Amino acid sequence: MLDQSKDEPERLYMHVARRLQQSIKLGHYPVNSRLPSEREIAEIFGVSRPTVREATIVLELRGLVEMRHKAGARVIATEAEAEASYLTDNVGPFEVTEARRLFEGEAAALAAATIDQKELAELESLLSQMAASDLDQTIRERADRAFHLTLAASTRNEAIVSVVRTLWDKRYSSPLCSYLFSLARQLGIQPPVEDHRRILDALRARDSAGARQAMQNHLKRVTESLYLATEHDARERTRLKMDERRHVFARRAGVSEPAG
Repeated sequence: MLDQSKDEPERLYMHVARRLQQSIKLGHYPVNSRLPSEREIAEIFGVSRPTVREATIVLELRGLVEMRHKAGARVIATEAEAEASYLTDNVGPFEVTEARRLFEGEAAALAAATIDQKELAELESLLSQMAASDLDQTIRERADRAFHLTLAASTRNEAIVSVVRTLWDKRYSSPLCSYLFSLARQLGIQPPVEDHRRILDALRARDSAGARQAMQNHLKRVTESLYLATEHDARERTRLKMDERRHVFARRAGVSEPAG
């Protein structure tokens, strides 16, 4: 159990994160296994569940675990793998989206002059998948990625395809990108179907300027969504710290933490 007399309450989550990271390093929780539940970890370390939640956020940012709604934290990398990933591929989501706005805006302008009817039909089909609320979210996200790659391929320029694919896949390979896009999904932010409809309409009309503007507007909204996610994250971290303080004072007063 942690000695809270030696540590400030707002720093307890770092102790928990270090201990869990050490357990992962020693192989107690191998890749693809799940960490114990929040309640179990809280009992092991003698801390509150908000502290455990904050510790798992640290591990997620380090690329060691992946948080899944109602499924807890799953180990996705060893310490060495996570460190290598963090050092070599830690581009931020705002950087990626800015680069996409520049490259994909021009790609859309070029595609308006080169796209064929088969590719337009493929984009229409992918747009239908994105709009289908009955489909799994993963399928809709794959359709979103395929929409952008199909558009890039319609430029008949493999260098453009390579750049767009690389930038898109940073969403998954960069720990920072993965964390914030995951948080945005948890907040209910979905691929903006109407934005993609405007892009497709401009392509169909062979409107290069319109396609460029529609793509840039779309990626501007992605940036706005990420901003909302970071704002929520900041508020959540403040709330977690307040919850931790509440837990400390309630325990001093002999008040039990609610079950849940």
